[in-house]
Amino acid sequence: MSRLIKFLIYVLCLAFIGLVAYAYVGPFFGADFSAPQSEIREPVALDVN
Repeated sequence: MSRLIKFLIYVLCLAFIGLVAYAYVGPFFGADFSAPQSEIREPVALDVN
């Protein structure tokens, strides 16, 4: 049972390292992680007495 838990911990660590590496190296290979930017304007009605 402990061998299975060790294996899962190793797999989780490798997955985390892979995700971090992809986050840093991804933009060099064309992955765009930036949020789309667009201006949104909506009128606001204020109830002022």
